[in-house]
Amino acid sequence: MPIEKKNKPMQIIKILFIFLLSALAMNAQSNKVKVGAESTNEYFPILKNKRVAVMANQTSMAGDEHLVDMLIRNKMNVVGIFSPEHGFRGTADAGEHVASSVDEKTGTPIWSLYGSGSSKPSPENMAQFDVLLFDLQDVGLRFYTYYASMARLMDACAEHNKKMIVLDRPNPNGFYVDGPILDMQYKSGVGWLPIPVVHGMTLGELALMINGEKWLPESRICDITVIKCKNYTHQTLYQLPIAPSPNLPNMKSIYLYPSTCLFEATPVSLGRGTEFPFQVYGHPNMKGYSFTFTPRSIPGAKNPPQLNRLCYGVDLRNIPDEEIFEKGLDLSYIIDAYTNLNLDDHFFRSFFEKLIGVSYVRKMIMEGKPADEIKAMWKDDVEKFKIQRKPYLLYPE
Repeated sequence: MPIEKKNKPMQIIKILFIFLLSALAMNAQSNKVKVGAESTNEYFPILKNKRVAVMANQTSMAGDEHLVDMLIRNKMNVVGIFSPEHGFRGTADAGEHVASSVDEKTGTPIWSLYGSGSSKPSPENMAQFDVLLFDLQDVGLRFYTYYASMARLMDACAEHNKKMIVLDRPNPNGFYVDGPILDMQYKSGVGWLPIPVVHGMTLGELALMINGEKWLPESRICDITVIKCKNYTHQTLYQLPIAPSPNLPNMKSIYLYPSTCLFEATPVSLGRGTEFPFQVYGHPNMKGYSFTFTPRSIPGAKNPPQLNRLCYGVDLRNIPDEEIFEKGLDLSYIIDAYTNLNLDDHFFRSFFEKLIGVSYVRKMIMEGKPADEIKAMWKDDVEKFKIQRKPYLLYPE
């Protein structure tokens, strides 16, 4: 009897501990971000008895199941799949021609929107569906092409009187705004709207802004519904469960992408053709660096810059995430490479303005201005855009 009494407090402590653990687990589960695709009760009723087209790729998951598979399992009439840059399964190189085909798993026709010479779906494709479901994982950058695909589809739906539903997903770079607003004289496939390099919005929010600011041609308005994420704010550091494209393999690459992508318009390698794209930079002629890497032809980067050449440069993988967040769009890397290589006019390609979006950045770098001074030039752009986007935000800042 005395032994039982002695053990009773321990049993109570154990029970309380188990209860606490299960309560914490339930709380974690209830606070877990739920993407738009998982809220089927909000959009299945709209799809009922409709012909459905889907804009999707490998990131379009609802839990452990692909959106297209889930729709077909639930007897939705999926008549076609639009595919973006990198293709439906996400394996194509950046800018590579992606042909229309058939999804082997479901037998559903795939209509490519990328690399086919036409940026908008054909009237034949548009005639085949009633509702378009859009579900892509974006990374929140003006030069990442998925939002431009969304804008073109919105325009096509507006022209053809089709309903469009955006299944929203968190923006992994959604906690800040940075970079100059695009000067529309530099509009291109990597700069489609007058927004900063880092816009800090989800695609759902951006879709509402496109309508609200009348950014579609001839001020057309798309009939759009956004299925919101749950338990998400703009300060949520959302870890992507699936790589959004072949050369953004991890969160470090996604966080560095706003800064290192600018090397695409120079002879400098940013690590395409290695295991760490967008996380390094280097060139065979860079002096004073011990870190080296050699770009190879690999899936997703078949012909990378400086192919098979030993590059000397900088490894950015050990920079703490917090430091990357604090600096935001950081021009110091490109200034370092420009100064080191001493190529003057031969360093920048004409593509540079399409990426950065304005003419003054190249000029100021060539004049030897420091990164902070150049960055101060777009401070007003950032503040202006934050005010402009406010009516369209769906989540707390």
